[in-house]
Amino acid sequence: MSRSPFLNQVRHAIRLRGYSLRTEKTYIFWITDFIRYHNYQHPTKLSSSHVAEFLSYLANKRHVAVNTQKTALNALVFLYKQYLKTPLGDLGFTYASKQRSLPIVLTTEEVKLILSHLNGRNYMIFSLLYGSGLRISECLRLRIQDIDLHNLSLTVRDGKANKDRQTLLSRHLVDDLKTLINQSIELQKLDNKNKIGPSLPNALSKKYPNAYRQSAWMYLFPSSTICNHPLTNDLCRHHLHDSVARKYLKKAVNKSQMHHKKINCHTFRHSFATHLLMAGRDIRTVQELLGHNDVSTTQIYTHVIGQHYAGTTSPLDAII
Repeated sequence: MSRSPFLNQVRHAIRLRGYSLRTEKTYIFWITDFIRYHNYQHPTKLSSSHVAEFLSYLANKRHVAVNTQKTALNALVFLYKQYLKTPLGDLGFTYASKQRSLPIVLTTEEVKLILSHLNGRNYMIFSLLYGSGLRISECLRLRIQDIDLHNLSLTVRDGKANKDRQTLLSRHLVDDLKTLINQSIELQKLDNKNKIGPSLPNALSKKYPNAYRQSAWMYLFPSSTICNHPLTNDLCRHHLHDSVARKYLKKAVNKSQMHHKKINCHTFRHSFATHLLMAGRDIRTVQELLGHNDVSTTQIYTHVIGQHYAGTTSPLDAII
């Protein structure tokens, strides 16, 4: 189904507009699911009411999260508005209600405990997630050119919403980063002997045929295997897959015997933001470091802090 001529044409339209590969896969998934739900009818024979019916099905039968509904809708809006040139208009559809949920945050001692059960590459990955407030995908996509050891900063390229930003780099990671960079360069040299290099964005390999030899483009966390580039089909070395990081995190959490919290890679980013605010850092600065569009997104972390309402404390503290 996903390799049908129609879906291949939609995929091509997505690539023409410069969307990320992850967005492409997500959109194709939901468009395929939509067509399958309506018994494989062609989308040109379906209307906005069919889209609303599908979204209601996701909410009421499959009980998907609100953000999942929104992602499915975005995929279908692209299909009809950008590709079929027939905008959906008003769907008369209301999203399922979404309750605000507070992020899970680790204490500084819990962060230290988990990191103590990691070493080498894995220690560096989670140190960067916590020390620089990175998403796991942003961390694993880091290239050597994104590391500024002199100014202690990292450049996150093509982050969420295709935005670039700069964030902090802990001085305690400098020596380990130098080692990782040297290891990556040596691996790149071995690959170059076989005319293989790191996967490059867009059509950069055609514009600069020798770019794969430049150490600036090498990943800080390269994969252990060679693969075919998903767009050009050229042999290349991609970055480490996020499933590897999750596997080692699970082991570290088990060794730390921290079963009272649901801990994942994003927990370290939540902890980064919360601990900065607890240390008195300005919320606008934290917003910029995280790459949030709206400060209201960052404000969720103020609710994790015990005294977030202008220093207000429990009335019980006044009598005991």
